[in-house]
Amino acid sequence: MAKVATIELARISAWGVVQGVGFRPFVYRLATKYELKGWVCNTSEDVKIEVQGESKDLQHFLKELQENVPPQARIEGISVTYHPPTDYKAFEIGHSIAQEGKYQLVSPDIATCQDCRREVFDAADRRYHYPFTNCTNCGPRFTIIQDIPYDRPMTTMRSFKMCSECQAEYDDPLNRRFHAQPNACPKCGPQLELLDARGEHISSSDPIAAARLLLQDGRIVALKGLGGFLLTCNATDNGAVRALRQRKKRPFKPFAVMVADIAEARKNCHVSEQEEKLLLSPQSPIVLLRWQSESRVCQSVAPNLKYLGVMLPYTPLHHTLIEEAGAPLVMTSGNLSEEPIAKDNDEALRRLYGIADYFLVHNRDIYARYDDSVAMVERDSVQITRRARGYAPYPIHLSFQAKQVLACGAEQKTTFCLTRDNYAFISQHIGDLENLETMEHFENTLALYRELFRIRPEAVAYDLHLEYLSTKYALGLAGRFKLVPVQHHYAHIASCMADNGVETPVIGVSFDGTGYGSDDHIWGGEFLVADYNGFKRVGHLEYLPLPGGEAAIKKPYRIALGYLLKLLGEDSLKAGLPFLKQTDLVEIDLVKRQVQTGLNSPLTSSMGRLFDAVSALINVRGEIDYEGQAAVELEMAAYDGSEAGNSSYPYSIAEWDDVSVVHLQELFSAILKDMLQGVSKANISARFHNTVAKMVCEVCQEVSRSTGIKQVALSGGVFQNRLLLRNVIALLESAGFSVLTHRQVPCNDGGISLGQAVVANFAII
Repeated sequence: MAKVATIELARISAWGVVQGVGFRPFVYRLATKYELKGWVCNTSEDVKIEVQGESKDLQHFLKELQENVPPQARIEGISVTYHPPTDYKAFEIGHSIAQEGKYQLVSPDIATCQDCRREVFDAADRRYHYPFTNCTNCGPRFTIIQDIPYDRPMTTMRSFKMCSECQAEYDDPLNRRFHAQPNACPKCGPQLELLDARGEHISSSDPIAAARLLLQDGRIVALKGLGGFLLTCNATDNGAVRALRQRKKRPFKPFAVMVADIAEARKNCHVSEQEEKLLLSPQSPIVLLRWQSESRVCQSVAPNLKYLGVMLPYTPLHHTLIEEAGAPLVMTSGNLSEEPIAKDNDEALRRLYGIADYFLVHNRDIYARYDDSVAMVERDSVQITRRARGYAPYPIHLSFQAKQVLACGAEQKTTFCLTRDNYAFISQHIGDLENLETMEHFENTLALYRELFRIRPEAVAYDLHLEYLSTKYALGLAGRFKLVPVQHHYAHIASCMADNGVETPVIGVSFDGTGYGSDDHIWGGEFLVADYNGFKRVGHLEYLPLPGGEAAIKKPYRIALGYLLKLLGEDSLKAGLPFLKQTDLVEIDLVKRQVQTGLNSPLTSSMGRLFDAVSALINVRGEIDYEGQAAVELEMAAYDGSEAGNSSYPYSIAEWDDVSVVHLQELFSAILKDMLQGVSKANISARFHNTVAKMVCEVCQEVSRSTGIKQVALSGGVFQNRLLLRNVIALLESAGFSVLTHRQVPCNDGGISLGQAVVANFAII
């Protein structure tokens, strides 16, 4: 007698990034494959599935549901319950269900997939050269979404009515464009327009081809991208690059370049297997690559640097623009220095007037501003230095259940962070909070995140520095929320811990330029013993003067002068140092008085300022155009210092109240001696880098002997220095330490908000 098949009905909830990524058609195809009946639909918190069929087929379905998901889907969890069968006749895709107070994860914008790219370059395809081609595996997501569930009426595509062909794709569960919310074609979708500098329309049957000719002619074009405008010019045309620098008021800060493909990247830079993988990833960030000496990208793109920021085309517009450009293109944010990226056409015409010669615009609105992400690969590990397109708003997973907390971040490279459940939602890069426009960007983006993820904070964390706009914003919420102040360098270490899912105590090495200390001094060269419940400062660089405060940061020669006066006295100024010959005598006298009296000369323990001082001292960089320039160029010099080997300079460590204080008099004396003996800048810089790495290891060993801790967390913007990072990790690991570095969020102040949020979560228990 034949065995009767067992019929079962399973109710399934799948959550994570499961909307807008082809998950429902995937479920439909899977159900059809196993002849199962039922339905699938989106809700505000998940994808719900009710599926019925033979037990063995149902188990196959569940297995594939978890193992063979669409390429851009990320399943955070699946729950399954079994119920009595019902009378389903087919499998259907149902309408979305909105649920009050519920939320789901939102996909970042994703680089063009191979299928869409193939269509864009197929002359027989109806989307040939169409710059807004996309499907469920690629294209805009976060930049067009206004609310959840992720359906077309909730996006900036709602004003574009699909033609019959696009609608048929959108309605077909077996098509990769099924419910692809930005779906469009040349008949029914967004359109490009080329404008002159005054915003006047330029008639052209092919605006991209016209823009390409302008770029070849040395012109600067403002290009409307996914999250805002980019300024582009020919990266091999020195005149065009210099013009862009002059107009953008950016004399030295490096530009990123876009190249057509990996082959072109290799012609200009050294590309490792891991770097190639990162360039080709759906996130498609700018990747910092070692520059080839024979590169045709002109040196003015990244003056005095050995690394070049390179990205591949990540939209059909980029692909078609660069297809026949015949050269790499500069791609830099469409803004003036320190302003947020321009996102609307009228805004770009106003703010970029006088910079761009022409504007390549379109009529698809951008809802959320979105810069390009920046990353590097060190020791085969990806490290994000600016987190935006391709990564945000995907959350960082926490090792604990979080309360609903807002962390406001720092002043520079600002992000905010919102937590709930086991997620930390870190905003995309906002920028430096130094003007009203950036503060408005902060507030608008915060409102969007709060709405998307249904977060109503019960506490607000902020930096101790009362002049930070982020701190002022937090303090303005007093009375409505519990306020939690978090020391800057502690937040750095807590961020690194959360990035790695570590809760046990660590030795935290927090090196940066500026952070307000709990003793009212400026910190920045800190050794902490920390966990999420608190920290103890166990070591730091000795306090030295910062003559002129903010003025010294922009003019590192003032720092070098102040350090020499404090450490070695006025006699050290008689050595005929090159940087002093370039310094006005009146200013030298002013710095002397500031150091002697302490007037407008705050004390700092900053490692970033130490790098600045050494850079100016050996005449690498005395004045800066962008943050960290002196330290960056000092690192670049060190790569040519092969004669230094593993040698280092002397320094001393003294114990004061169980705190290890690193004294620098011997270090500066030895550097001066090398200079007077004609040792090259490169070899002095290399020895200095070795010294700092040795210093880190020695202090960590001292702390470990008294605490038993063998785990070190490295954080702060100084650890963007690749040479220092390598040296420090090598020494620590050889000394038996396990080392934590940032992976998902920046080690610079862009990661501060994560640390603040984690600390606040434990402070309000």
